[in-house]
Amino acid sequence: MTRVLVLALAAMFVAGCGSKPRAPDWQMNAHDGLERYVAAFMSGNARVEAVEFDNALKALESTGQPALVARAELTRCAARVASLDFGDCPGFERLRADAPAAERAYADYLAGRVSPEEIAMLPEQHRAAASAQGDASPAVSGIEDPFARLVAAGVLLRNGRADPRVLAKASDTASAQGWRRPLLAWLGVQARRAEQAGAADEAQRLRRRIALVAGGGK
Repeated sequence: MTRVLVLALAAMFVAGCGSKPRAPDWQMNAHDGLERYVAAFMSGNARVEAVEFDNALKALESTGQPALVARAELTRCAARVASLDFGDCPGFERLRADAPAAERAYADYLAGRVSPEEIAMLPEQHRAAASAQGDASPAVSGIEDPFARLVAAGVLLRNGRADPRVLAKASDTASAQGWRRPLLAWLGVQARRAEQAGAADEAQRLRRRIALVAGGGK
């Protein structure tokens, strides 16, 4: 689902601004909170990310709609996959029984176990990467949204299918956005692979770059 929920909430907000009554507070609070959460998470600001996600989640929970809450939890899980944190997604799993099929399919995709039948239910931008046979790097490169591109690359790495071109595209994407957390993760993978391949000079270059990013410009 990635940022589908954020975009959907934005659409509802715009529609509400052009008609009466105004959009409910929960829509604005959830939309703004999730946007700020994603920005804070990707930049590595743990304190802000926790506060913003909690605020967005409370706004969505006030609706009593499992689908909305499930999508927020999937946004959080997608951000972790984009940053190569391949843990479980407990926030979604507690809602799985009441979540729509599309949300269950996306959760399975993030976990690296999407079935062929579920691929058609994924957000359109993820279908090509999920269904690619062999070289999946063109499908990743073809994803316009940077966040979704990193998520797709993360799923490929989770499944052992991320080749050097996918790693480079992911690192370039995170770098272009100034997203420190995923950039450090992807550079780390590149450095380890260079070391394993005996490419000492390349590994050292990547380690210097990691140090630069980790130092925050100090």
